[in-house]
Amino acid sequence: MDIEQTLAQLDLSQKIKLLSGLGWWQTEAIPEVNIPSIKLSDGPNGVRGQKFFNGVPASCFPASTGLGSSFDVELARKIGEALAEEAIAKGCHVLLGPTVNTPRSPLGGRGFESFSEDPALNGTIASAYIQGLQTKGVSATIKHFVANDQETQRFSISSDVSERALREIYLKPFQIAIREAKPWALMTAYNRVNGIHASENSKLLKDILREEWCYEGLIMSDYTGVYSTTESLKAGLDLEMPGPTVMRGKAVERAIMGGKLSPSDVDTRVRKILELVKHAQASGIPFNVPEKSIDTPQLRQLLRQAAADAIVLLKNNNNILPLSKNVKTIAVIGPNAKLAQTSGGGSARLLSTYTVSPLEGIMTAAAEVGAKVKYTIGAASHRYLPLLDTYIKQFNRNTPGATLEFWNDAPSRDFLLPEANIEAPLSKCKWSTETLGTNCLLLDGIDAAQVNHICFIRYITAFVPDESGDWEFGVYFGGKGNLFLDKKLIVDLSTNPEPGEEFFGLATQEKRAVVTGLKAGTSYEMELRINTADFVAKSPLPCWGCLRIGGVRQFDGQAAIQDAVELAKNSDVAVLVIGLNHDWESEGFDRANMNLPLLTNDLVSAVLRANPHTIVVNNSGTPVAMPWVDDASTVLQQFYGGNECGNGLADILWGKVNPSAKLSLTFPQRIEDTPCYGAFGASGQEHGKIQYNEGIYVGYRSYELRKLAPLFPFGFGYGQSYSTFEYSDLQVPSSLSAVGTFSVTFKIRNTSAIFGREVAQIYIADPDSSLPRPMQELKGFHKVSLESGETKPVTVSLNREALGFYDDRQMCWVAEKGAFEVLIASSSADVKLKARVTLEETIVWTGL
Repeated sequence: MDIEQTLAQLDLSQKIKLLSGLGWWQTEAIPEVNIPSIKLSDGPNGVRGQKFFNGVPASCFPASTGLGSSFDVELARKIGEALAEEAIAKGCHVLLGPTVNTPRSPLGGRGFESFSEDPALNGTIASAYIQGLQTKGVSATIKHFVANDQETQRFSISSDVSERALREIYLKPFQIAIREAKPWALMTAYNRVNGIHASENSKLLKDILREEWCYEGLIMSDYTGVYSTTESLKAGLDLEMPGPTVMRGKAVERAIMGGKLSPSDVDTRVRKILELVKHAQASGIPFNVPEKSIDTPQLRQLLRQAAADAIVLLKNNNNILPLSKNVKTIAVIGPNAKLAQTSGGGSARLLSTYTVSPLEGIMTAAAEVGAKVKYTIGAASHRYLPLLDTYIKQFNRNTPGATLEFWNDAPSRDFLLPEANIEAPLSKCKWSTETLGTNCLLLDGIDAAQVNHICFIRYITAFVPDESGDWEFGVYFGGKGNLFLDKKLIVDLSTNPEPGEEFFGLATQEKRAVVTGLKAGTSYEMELRINTADFVAKSPLPCWGCLRIGGVRQFDGQAAIQDAVELAKNSDVAVLVIGLNHDWESEGFDRANMNLPLLTNDLVSAVLRANPHTIVVNNSGTPVAMPWVDDASTVLQQFYGGNECGNGLADILWGKVNPSAKLSLTFPQRIEDTPCYGAFGASGQEHGKIQYNEGIYVGYRSYELRKLAPLFPFGFGYGQSYSTFEYSDLQVPSSLSAVGTFSVTFKIRNTSAIFGREVAQIYIADPDSSLPRPMQELKGFHKVSLESGETKPVTVSLNREALGFYDDRQMCWVAEKGAFEVLIASSSADVKLKARVTLEETIVWTGL
């Protein structure tokens, strides 16, 4: 494509058409001048494709906090390449990832989507991820620019942050990735930054991004994140997503008519859209093709490697790990053991091609060594009742799934009444489809030519329990309706349903009911009836509603804990898999506290008392409180592990993989210790503003300044894995020229009897700065693989950025002449080697 020639062929109406998307996942096409519609898909840990509902399955990689904890640049690049291959299989030209927002608080709903609290680690891993994607022709979309660090009031909240903190902490990962990887697309944030929405913030988009950093890629909005016409176009927002447009189209024509915009303003934005189209054409990725999944042995191995390499060994005081061949009986306990927690919730969530739960992974590995495994849940941890996906079959058919039927008008007079005659005949449905799930977000996948958004829905399936007893069912949806089991009403949400938190607070609260005496293996007819009118009228997005059905066999909480205690007592080792799930950590809301759910802490304490050989596995995307941690000898942090979370865990437990990950986030003792405590979430907002009071002291920088010991420090991994390492021979130049470029060289030796990998971290301290600076800042890292007894030299190149800070008095970066400390560490709290280097002259710069 010749950009200027194509632009010259477009009339004004065609140009304006290109400024907004075509539906959820495509840009507009102009066939008359051979401009195709390019396709986008959600990331960052998988390629969902063009459907929320009934989508084509995809691989789910570990949560970004886990990938960040791997400190493995090459692994990030390989994951980017694998995601690109899946995008190509789905005919997708643009992946909406990676996320590099800064997790200010453990309570942030989307914290699991970012790589780290540290901007250098965050930006470096993102750069490798982007390079992997774009090497294969798929555009990355780095997001959300900028300071989109909480979900509370996320469309309107103003992140009020100082210029220095904005530059050093929040913009820095974007800056690193743009300099090193040049992402072809960038997504703006929902929120305001210092009072102005990011999507129309001229300082951010024009002054910093375009002019100072010379960014050449496309700038798109987050979905529904455009709040103006003239301001967003003038500031530099190229593409409004999704379509149909809300803030462009006719509004642009009116702004041009009134002289607020000129045709040249439109041309500038359209050029960037055409450039992205040109990338898509050059990539060779097909247009308008059926979506496919990829599932190969090579991909499964990468998923398994990523799952294992994202696990951090936090404690191993009694050397229980790796498990020895003498372990013959294993108790697997916990709410996160039987179900694979692949990711957090929201746009990161997708339908996995397959999953391996911790229980499945442990059972497979145990069988290989002749060990026996027994399981019990011990305690529930669900916020909403667990989905019934594995318990449903098509009614009157022995195949998995359910049928959804749609009507534009009520199919019977009493369809929605609690006392409806459910056996009465219904009129013929307008359209129907099948699904495998009990959680249906009906944003797409419905025949819009047949079905109105305001419609009547019947969801019908057969529920087949795997355990006899009393079962509790819970349901929520968009609109009004009722749930029936074997033609009996069990949940009434047709009369004044209470609003809940899901789908922007527009879905109903989950309402629960208990059905007694169900028998394992028996088929029970389950039917849900809904009218979407109330929901659709309030929805900010065009859709056909949503529905979710969950259920679990009832059990007494204390009795379940006692069952777990007895099982642990009678086993050589207990593996206790606890944590959060996508109901607790998700886009759309922030957590209320750091606590583990419900009776989880009671379960952990009881099992630890019953069996000192207990391995606690915390499965979450961000930090949780661990009041029992002093009593536990062995603790693993397993960030959401994707498809292979179970096998990845088993590989660590038996030592097939020597753990090498180190925390990309500081784990605090309590929420009150966090740097932004009192200035986060609903309780921290003041008249629609959040004050970033901690300034540059985010994460470990704050704990070190306050001399406050966290639960586990940033960059930490217990005892450097199952291996031990020795650092020596640090060499740095004694003085630096005004260029500021230098190398740090040292040696690492594996002093253990087994192969291992070590993450060496390079921190810089500036004790004589004219402005306050953190005690130390991560400026580089290197992951090295070592055989038993092997020694390798490590060289890390640094430059003026490692020495500099942002001087908001002069609005520039400054590295002041004088002495700096170079600290070589195995974590932020464990410095191994020190040296000094002197910068002879002050360096001042702007830009990348």
